[in-house]
Amino acid sequence: MRVIVTGGGTGGHIYPAIAIADKFREMDPETEILYVGNDEGIEKDVVPKSGYELALVDARWLDKSSLWQLVRTGVRVTKGILEAGKVIRKFKPDVVVGTGGYVCFPVILAAKMYGAKTFLHEQNAYPGLANRTLEKYVDRVFLGFKDAANYFKDPEKCVEAGNPVRKSFFTLSKEKAREKLGFNQEDFIVFSFGGSLGAEKINEVAFELMQVLNGHEGAAMVFGTGKWYYDDMIKLAEERGVEIKDNIIIKDYIDDMENYLAACDLVISRAGALSVAETTVCGKASVLIPSPNVTGNHQYYNAKAVADRGGAVLIEEKDLTAEALIREVMRLKNNPDQLAEMGQASLRCAPARALDIIYETIKDIAAK
Repeated sequence: MRVIVTGGGTGGHIYPAIAIADKFREMDPETEILYVGNDEGIEKDVVPKSGYELALVDARWLDKSSLWQLVRTGVRVTKGILEAGKVIRKFKPDVVVGTGGYVCFPVILAAKMYGAKTFLHEQNAYPGLANRTLEKYVDRVFLGFKDAANYFKDPEKCVEAGNPVRKSFFTLSKEKAREKLGFNQEDFIVFSFGGSLGAEKINEVAFELMQVLNGHEGAAMVFGTGKWYYDDMIKLAEERGVEIKDNIIIKDYIDDMENYLAACDLVISRAGALSVAETTVCGKASVLIPSPNVTGNHQYYNAKAVADRGGAVLIEEKDLTAEALIREVMRLKNNPDQLAEMGQASLRCAPARALDIIYETIKDIAAK
C-alpha cells in the first residue's frame, strides 16, 4: 500500500500523523509512506528525524481580516493544491490521511481529485473549520472525542477512535525513563510544558513554581518553556538573581516527550488533544490549563473529560495564579496515595485502541 500522511504547524497535528504512519509500517513493512507538510510548521524538523520522506507544499490559514488577506489566502491555497497534485501524481497513493493544520486542505482536495481514498482525524471535541469543510471530500472522519460528531453533517462518516499516540509511549516504565534521563528514582518530579511553541501564562506561573522547587530536596522539575519563551525565562532568572540548581531542567523544546512523561509524577500543561492523550496513556496525574484562545473552547472540554473521571485537576486560565498552582502541586506532592489514584484514573481515560481502529478501518475501505 502507498500512503500519504499530512498534518502541520504544531506537534498536535504532526505526531498523530507520525503515529498513524508508524502503525502502517508496523503492520506491513512494505508500506510506502510519504509525509506532506508546509515549510512554516515544525514538521520540516520533526518528520525527517522520524525516518519519513517529506514533501512540502504551500498552504495558508483562512485570513478574513481584509479583502487583500482573503485574496492572498486564495492564491496560496490554489498554489498548494497544484503543488499537492504534482506530489500525488508522482507518488500515486492509495490512501491519504490528514490530521489537521491548514496544509491538510490542499492535500486532501488534490487527493480527492486524484482518486485516492481520503481520511481525516479530528483530535478535538470541537472540530475546526478546515476539517468541517473537508468532511465532504473524505471517506471517513476519525474522532478523538465522541462529541465532535455533533459538528459534522454526515454521522455515518464519523468513527470514534480516540487520539493516536506513538507506540513508544505505551512501553516505557518510570524506572527506565528516570535511569535514562539521570533522575533520582525517589524524587517527586513535576513536568511543566506549554506545547512546542510555549504558553506565556503557564510559563509565568511555572516560573514561580520553579523557584519554590529550586534546590528542594526530594523534588525536581522539568520546565519546558517552548521555543518562543526560552530566552525570556532564562533572562528573567538572571534578572531575579535565581541560581538554577541541579534539580531544575529548563528546555526550549521537548523532543523526547515519552521519556519525560514516563519519568514524572505530575504534569502541568495545556489541554491540547495530543497532550491529553499522551499524558493519559502514560497514566499521569495532571494539572490541565486549557487555552482560552481556541475554536469552540475545545481544550476546556478535552480537560474536563479527564478531570470528571478523577485523572486531572482543571484550572481555567482566568483562575490561574502562581499561588493556586503551587498550592495544588504541593498538596499532591504531600498526598502520594491521591496522586497514585489520579494516575490510575488518568490511565482509564487513555485511547488505547485508537491506532488499531484507524488502521483497520482504512485497510478495509482501501481493500474495497
